[in-house]
Amino acid sequence: MSPPPVPPAAPARPQPSPSPGTEVMAVYTGSFDPITLGHLDVIERASRIFGGIVIGVGINPDKQPMFSLEERVWLVKASVAHLANVRVELYGGLSVAFVREQGAKVLLRGVRSLTDIDAEFTMTLANRKLDPGVETVFLMSDSQYSHISSSLLKQITPLADDDALRQFVTPPVVVALREKLATGECTTPS
Repeated sequence: MSPPPVPPAAPARPQPSPSPGTEVMAVYTGSFDPITLGHLDVIERASRIFGGIVIGVGINPDKQPMFSLEERVWLVKASVAHLANVRVELYGGLSVAFVREQGAKVLLRGVRSLTDIDAEFTMTLANRKLDPGVETVFLMSDSQYSHISSSLLKQITPLADDDALRQFVTPPVVVALREKLATGECTTPS
């Protein structure tokens, strides 16, 4: 018995091509207090997908920051200096408004866990109401970084050596964390 004939392959769907000279830019907003290797992983991967990334360093009113806005902007710039298509800006207000101010239509979000997905889902629906023209794109954090948070850094900095901290943050952030520790601004929780 002979095998049934192989059906012909479906014709390839034409892919839309961008206009000459245009590239899709994405905006990645957050408090980055401080920037972690998890953030950097998302930024590096996104920089290979999008023509440009604008990192918006802003204020999270629900958090007590460890670093000032200016310190955070400097730390992010130092951490992404090797990426030619990434720039860093300070912003205030709504993320979707900042996306529009940058001439972009994509809001990039990094997701670490199911808890993040729940919160990000709610925020995405709100952002869609605020500006239906801004699309949110999620990148999952690499599993080796999914546990990193600013709360964790505040807990371990007083106890960990520099080599241990470099498993969580970039070298400029290690130095900054050590300075905060020396001034008493980063202490173990009571």
